[in-house]
Amino acid sequence: MRILQVFRTPVGGLFRHVRDLVRGLSDLGHEVGIVCDSTTGGGAAEKMLADLASSCHLGIHRLPIGRMPGLADVKAASAIARIAATANPDILHGHGAKGGVYARLAGSRLKLPSLYTPHGGSLHYAWASPRGALFLTAERLMLRRGSGLVFVCDYERRIFEEKVGLAGLPHRVVHNGLWPEEFTAVPLSPDARDLIFLGEMRHLKGVSDLLEALSLLGAASPVTATLVGDGPDRQEFEALAGRLGLAERVRFTGALPARMAFGLGRVMVMPSRAESLPYVILETVAAGKPLIATNVGGIPEILPPRSLVPPCDPKALAAAITAAVASPEQVLAQAHTHAEHARTRFSAAAMCGKIADFYAEMLKTAR
Repeated sequence: MRILQVFRTPVGGLFRHVRDLVRGLSDLGHEVGIVCDSTTGGGAAEKMLADLASSCHLGIHRLPIGRMPGLADVKAASAIARIAATANPDILHGHGAKGGVYARLAGSRLKLPSLYTPHGGSLHYAWASPRGALFLTAERLMLRRGSGLVFVCDYERRIFEEKVGLAGLPHRVVHNGLWPEEFTAVPLSPDARDLIFLGEMRHLKGVSDLLEALSLLGAASPVTATLVGDGPDRQEFEALAGRLGLAERVRFTGALPARMAFGLGRVMVMPSRAESLPYVILETVAAGKPLIATNVGGIPEILPPRSLVPPCDPKALAAAITAAVASPEQVLAQAHTHAEHARTRFSAAAMCGKIADFYAEMLKTAR
């Protein structure tokens, strides 16, 4: 099959998912191409896209794609339809809200089947908010333009059905997965701190909740942390750490590769307020690293309830941190158990195979 993957920004878990699809589908003998934004991702995205070039037989196409809806979307949608016409794919797969719109519009225009994977996106919004009403209305309007839906976890499917509906479209839940070489432990660096956070510096990721939890522990329990990542709210979080008296206990490093970051702390903390099925949770588990995470999105499909805390609750998070720091051997044993569980359930190769099978079903129906 010839498959075009369409998405907006080449960063984060969505980009990781697409990179895995390119690798896995190419290994299965399919021809794959990418369409994404040219204004985000920086040098790191350029390098990762260059590494994919040999597997992208339909090319890597970059053009400006804005984050928010606007008139520029009309130009971008036309350009992507022209790219698709030249690449001549059998099927288009859109990822994220913008990628889903573009892929389905191009598919409708070229009379090709198209699939959509939300990856959270618009689903993080509520109908009660003006922006949420706009985004979710657009989701409903676009629903009939596509041929099918792929969800990365059952939580995402349930929320999509609740907020948007499925309209009787064929759909599959296919969990994200990892490659065998990722299931290896990462040694601690000599200057490792008690905790490590890895993710985008956004309110959605619960960074302020982590800082509040550390503040609640007080000087009597001087737990230290390294916060890895970059994003629009980083300066705000750095200022908050200063106001809470955490400047000596918390350091911000900026963005780093995941496995490099894992060595900078003994226990990973993921205090997200909303998620789909985050790759960083799977990567942390595969690295054999103890983990504290919130009970949101698809995370309970990876970790058992006893390993989770409520979101937006610094007190509960502080208690979990205290327990983890006080019992390092126990949390390490739990981490090893989680790793063995993930090895059997979350395979990147299996993920790609299941999605390829769904592509084939869509093509058979279209013909």
